[in-house]
Amino acid sequence: MGSCKDPKPNCGFIEGPIIVGAGPSGLAVAACLSNHGVPSLILEKSNCIASLWQHKTYDRLKLHLPKQFCQLPLIGFPEDFPKYPTKQQFINYMESYASHFSIKPRFNQAVQNAAYDSASRLWRVQTQDFEYISRWLIVATGENAEPVIPDIHGIDKFKGLIRHTSLYKSGKDFRNQRVLVIGCGNSGMEVSLDLCRNNATPHMVVRNTVHVLPREMFGFSTFQIAMTLIKWIPVKLVDRILLLIANWTLGNTDQLGLRRPKTGPIELKAATGKTPVLDVGALSQIKSGKIKVVENVKEITINGAKFMNGQEKEFDSIILATGYKSNVPTWLKGCDFFTKDGMPRAPCPSCWKGSDGLYTVGFSRKGLSGTAYDAVEIAKDIADHWKTSKDCKSSVASCDSHVILLK
Repeated sequence: MGSCKDPKPNCGFIEGPIIVGAGPSGLAVAACLSNHGVPSLILEKSNCIASLWQHKTYDRLKLHLPKQFCQLPLIGFPEDFPKYPTKQQFINYMESYASHFSIKPRFNQAVQNAAYDSASRLWRVQTQDFEYISRWLIVATGENAEPVIPDIHGIDKFKGLIRHTSLYKSGKDFRNQRVLVIGCGNSGMEVSLDLCRNNATPHMVVRNTVHVLPREMFGFSTFQIAMTLIKWIPVKLVDRILLLIANWTLGNTDQLGLRRPKTGPIELKAATGKTPVLDVGALSQIKSGKIKVVENVKEITINGAKFMNGQEKEFDSIILATGYKSNVPTWLKGCDFFTKDGMPRAPCPSCWKGSDGLYTVGFSRKGLSGTAYDAVEIAKDIADHWKTSKDCKSSVASCDSHVILLK
């Protein structure tokens, strides 16, 4: 870490916790800390809050779950918002949330290195131009910090456009094209549907087994039904009920090339974080043949792709619906709390707390409801230390932590 003895102060002590990331996770924990009278400082590498939502999502995106399961702590969605808010409505909600709690992140601060100094018992967080020091570090960059770009043989030879879904906005850009969509999760399904509705011909690659469930069952959210049942009966039985209804309403997806895993959807989500696909219309287009389901790709060619079954097809563009990953290992050093994949080693629900003042929010694999739980627990824990700290005799109602420059 850089020295704090330069003529121009480039180092500062933060009274409250340092929070890395100004997405829903960072905002939620900052608000909960503020509610306990604890200040905090959010460091955000982009120029806005919720940059993933603002810059790296497609136009037609809506929340997959009802709004009551996606709201942040302390303030819910406006009553006039629909059951499944749009991308822009969710962004508006987060901006209003930040404004209400006077959350003012420091933008364009990309954390390059963060490590615990055992001698001073403080966290030292280095960005491109400043070093921040605090007793507490909250990792709020989440599970989806960086796009996953698969290493497919020959991909550098393709002469057409290759775009990850983080850069995909609308099917209008691919009108009348033959498009290879690699990935069949929620993003792959929705992008394929969007392409289909814009007169493109999507070919969706199914690389693994996948659970497809209707978004609603009998007028109720599938997720809501699952969360209600799981309170009373074992998860395996819940999965059996969900799959029975899914097969009745959607039909046998195996016949469409969408083979189901042997493990049930809720059990699989809890064990691996793999989310079931909630169908919003793509399945009917697959059945009609407008979305083509193809086997895994063996090789990308100059004009298209070769598949594992020996077929070869030509494409104008390729969309990588291959998901995201955590980036924590690239900047958090000297800490074994995270795996090499950037996920907490500790099982949930205790994955939010590490040692030496380290916390994580948004890594529980339980979506925004998990984020809300983490934020509440972290704030309570830090508030207990804050109130008993000899250095913190007065509470601060604002989220904007004071930075004391060190010379």
